[in-house]
Amino acid sequence: MRIASSLMLLACLMAASLRAQLMPSEFAAQKPPVQVKQISVKNQPGARVMDIRFTGISGKPISAYLVEPDEGCSPRNRCAGVLFAHWYEPAAANSDRSEFLPEAYDLARHGAVSLLVQSIWSDPDWFSHRDADDDYRVSIEQVKNLRRALDVLVRQPGIDPARVAYVGHDFGMMYGAILAGIDHRIRGLVLMAGTSCLSDWFLLDRKLTPEQQRKVKVKLSPLCPILYLPRAMGPVLLQFGNKDEYVPLKNARALAEAAPEPKKVRFYDTGHDLGGQARVERLEWLALRLRLRPEREE
Repeated sequence: MRIASSLMLLACLMAASLRAQLMPSEFAAQKPPVQVKQISVKNQPGARVMDIRFTGISGKPISAYLVEPDEGCSPRNRCAGVLFAHWYEPAAANSDRSEFLPEAYDLARHGAVSLLVQSIWSDPDWFSHRDADDDYRVSIEQVKNLRRALDVLVRQPGIDPARVAYVGHDFGMMYGAILAGIDHRIRGLVLMAGTSCLSDWFLLDRKLTPEQQRKVKVKLSPLCPILYLPRAMGPVLLQFGNKDEYVPLKNARALAEAAPEPKKVRFYDTGHDLGGQARVERLEWLALRLRLRPEREE
């Protein structure tokens, strides 16, 4: 029955997608030109970490960490690339671009360059202080900025365009699923603890009538990640928590059904943060799919 219910939900959403999906051109972001400024550099064992700023589509700078192998990359020593987008958990110290830094250090030691971006939800007060009537426009802008982040990543010297992946958690997962459906430079996709439509979360804590809720869902329907996920290129890893209060299991299963093959779906006996086992499996999956090298012996 669970599988049948998930398939029914997926069928309904896919039918709606024929009307609701936006064309990739809706997410084009050509101006202003992307400029990158380096703020500082720090060294970690086997890795170099750069604090950078790059131009967002509004013209304002976006903060990011660029983590690369300490020996760098070159046409003769090509590196894989990974774009990371963090979760939104105001009570957590890593609810910003720092969430995946430990993983980026590990990946650098195996020959990958990682870009970890700050987002609109990096501000702990973002959700409660946002203008809810502007969710649609801001979401389009966020996808455009993630495309710009991908531009920054793939333009790094020595990046192998055939080995570029995206890792997203929570809102980072949801916007990443949309991004992967419209930008096929992403050849591997790790999606963590997100739900099937942005309205699932943007309706939280809003005191609306049923009719007002329906209007919000209709307005945001072109931005359901589940509509874009089937278009993603390359393998997909989906990670969910069985005790996640923000992601109903039916929504997680529907996303799993929508994901293209080859895919791997993992459910953990955890909450929204997923925990250490998910991290281990995520790094193993990335190492395999991106064909990363073994760590160098000192």
